[in-house]
Amino acid sequence: MISREARDIIVNGLWKQNPGLVQLLGLCPLLAISNSVVNSLSLGLATTLVMTVASVSVSLLRNFIPHEIRIPTFVLIIAAAVTVVDLLMNAYVHPLYLVLGVFIPLITTNCIVLARVETFASKRSTFSSVLDAVMMGLGLTLVLVVLGALREVGGKGTLFSGLDLALGPAARDWVVTVLPDYQGFLLAILPPGAFIGLGLLIALKNGIEAMRQARRVQPVPAL
Repeated sequence: MISREARDIIVNGLWKQNPGLVQLLGLCPLLAISNSVVNSLSLGLATTLVMTVASVSVSLLRNFIPHEIRIPTFVLIIAAAVTVVDLLMNAYVHPLYLVLGVFIPLITTNCIVLARVETFASKRSTFSSVLDAVMMGLGLTLVLVVLGALREVGGKGTLFSGLDLALGPAARDWVVTVLPDYQGFLLAILPPGAFIGLGLLIALKNGIEAMRQARRVQPVPAL
């Protein structure tokens, strides 16, 4: 049976403290890369992997890292994990690596990763740190994918365009045409479209929370 602590970590990462919708951390890659589902999913999974590796490392070493140099040490650990992910993507999914460009190395300075390592992994057990990193990463990935889908459909009328960059030429047939004969809407795939899309997602989450809160405080009718 899942513990209350683990349940809270899962809910916080996916909803209550979602990095993309609540904490608003790492907006630079979130807004720049989320112009398609494939790009969004790739960056989200890469960030999740880096966050998990960094959280495990910091949790295991937290009692040996002097407090005065903890931030430089955390950044060094994150940079090492990013380097490994960067080299792996360069080796195995080189076309996608070229599309994501500088945003893979920039995970090193991503506020989400450093914030979770500093505020959580350096103070909690390894299991809790791994769970927090995975849930926060998946929460960010979910926002990236939804935003990427909205922008891709609005800008190109398709889903999963560019899948061949990750899975090879055969994956070109897997692209889904949502709007046939669509001429495209340029604003959707430009940075302003990312701001508008993210704003709509934040408004939707806040609206859901407001309705849930109103339902909780609604008085029970007298019998």
